[in-house]
Amino acid sequence: MKKAKLRPHYKALRSQLTTDQIDDFSMAIANQLIGLPIWNHSFYHLFLTIETQQEINTDFILNILSGKDKNIVISKSDFKTNTLDNFLLTDNTTLKLNAYNIPEPVDGIEIADSKIEVVFIPLLAFDLKGNRVGYGKGFYDNFLAKCKPETLKIGLSFFEAETTIEDAFEGDIPLDMCVTPKQVYTF
Repeated sequence: MKKAKLRPHYKALRSQLTTDQIDDFSMAIANQLIGLPIWNHSFYHLFLTIETQQEINTDFILNILSGKDKNIVISKSDFKTNTLDNFLLTDNTTLKLNAYNIPEPVDGIEIADSKIEVVFIPLLAFDLKGNRVGYGKGFYDNFLAKCKPETLKIGLSFFEAETTIEDAFEGDIPLDMCVTPKQVYTF
């Protein structure tokens, strides 16, 4: 299937999930992450949940990262350039919803893309080759292109893989892994 058909299909599937299902699936994804050999790094980038999009509740992953005393990096979106500015999440970080209901830091300690070692990536769909479909603005492709090549790219999905995304192209940066409530895909 092509990205233009996958986006509305998976948005519709997410819109049918109850709050309890979202929390249960999000907890299952976090539990899958605990068993992965990814915890020997220092800087972890995590998206904060856009509740109006019925995204994965990343609070469970935040708790894991905090419990493991990791540096948690969150983003602020620049919609003029479709880029992400990254900041260290601290006890003093003030979050505010932007015009798209994305929770973002008001300000803080900026972190260079090159310091980030693991990125947890929001997505709508992915395939068996690690290609992914997001909201279509290219924020994560732009961001991941500036990270080190060895940065681990881990997608998080409520749903299992599509066989193939027909219109994936070279500019798309594939995942290294994708974690669903039921399994971990490695690419």
